[in-house]
Amino acid sequence: MIPVLYEDEHLIVVVKPDQVLSVPGKGPDKQNCLGRRVRNQSHPTARIVHRLDYATSGVMVMALTAQAHAAMSQLFQQRQVSKRYQAIISGHPTEDTGVIEQPLRCDWERRPLQIVDPVDGKSACTHWQVMERLAQATRVALTPVTGRSHQLRVHMQWLGHPIAGDAFYADEAALSLADRLLLHAEQIAFTHPITGEPIAISSPAPF
Repeated sequence: MIPVLYEDEHLIVVVKPDQVLSVPGKGPDKQNCLGRRVRNQSHPTARIVHRLDYATSGVMVMALTAQAHAAMSQLFQQRQVSKRYQAIISGHPTEDTGVIEQPLRCDWERRPLQIVDPVDGKSACTHWQVMERLAQATRVALTPVTGRSHQLRVHMQWLGHPIAGDAFYADEAALSLADRLLLHAEQIAFTHPITGEPIAISSPAPF
């Protein structure tokens, strides 16, 4: 059952579990995705507006009409949707807060992996802040300014503190900390594109 945190006649906000695709992949074994689950469960017209990685859990907006889909898509394109994530990263950063501005591009020989590339990469910006220092790890709040593929995962790896349980980017120490990627989209905020109402929806991290 996919939790629904907010709904009106235009939009719904749901919580995507980890290990679930946002949209169908290629092949019959990759058709069980969030979009299909929500349509089958309760909202047959629901359409995906944005995505989270397969391994990432958290808050997602879906549109219930074509008008809402177009309007929400425009908000995302214009970076008028703010998102905050929570993650547990391996080790302890020396600072308590920082900004990472490292350009990213696809690692074509190892798709879908992404890499930092100062020459050919696209601009990417992530703000991070320590929430809690644990024994072997650190809980952080991550606020992406841009929305590049795998941005938070690669930026944390670049920082030297990969996200715990990250099968793509973690070293052995970080991978051994968890049996899932400890990355959760905990809040999304935007101005409702149809009603003009300010919307801010949160879902606590399950780890």
